[in-house]
Amino acid sequence: MRSRYERHAELDDVLDRARKLSLRTMIFDVEPLVSWWDNRQESLDFGVAMIVGKVSALPTVRTLVFATNSARRPSATPAGSGIRVIYLASAGKPLRTSPYRGLPGPGAVVGDQVVTDGLLASRLGYTFLHYQPRLDGVPLGPRLMHHLGRLALPLVFSRPGKDQDASDPSGAG
Repeated sequence: MRSRYERHAELDDVLDRARKLSLRTMIFDVEPLVSWWDNRQESLDFGVAMIVGKVSALPTVRTLVFATNSARRPSATPAGSGIRVIYLASAGKPLRTSPYRGLPGPGAVVGDQVVTDGLLASRLGYTFLHYQPRLDGVPLGPRLMHHLGRLALPLVFSRPGKDQDASDPSGAG
């Protein structure tokens, strides 16, 4: 069975969808969702705290993981209200899955890249909430990865059926 794919352009839509899916684990890509690539430490700290606060308000989530392939780390990982918070730098997405073993399901990976975040979701059997806000000034590397991801999308995720349109963020069709 292939993992589920949904596309979203707003963080609030991702969080609403997480609530509807009764997720117990959420894995967030860090760049650019939490903090822009190569941004200042304060931006990373603020973004991590903001996401922890918003996800802590979701009643079913028990584990929140921040995963980045970069070496960046927040000054401190804030505690969530009633949830376990993990930060994985140099995560090795999508190849390394051992850090995610034993996390409660159902789960979702929230990320901007199909070839890293989407493949990780697929390997874990999680939903991929493809976060695609309009971004200007995206660095060349992530831009190229985005185009590669567009080619990989039908290989990794099932084509939507007539009742589900992958471009419909609600998943309602």
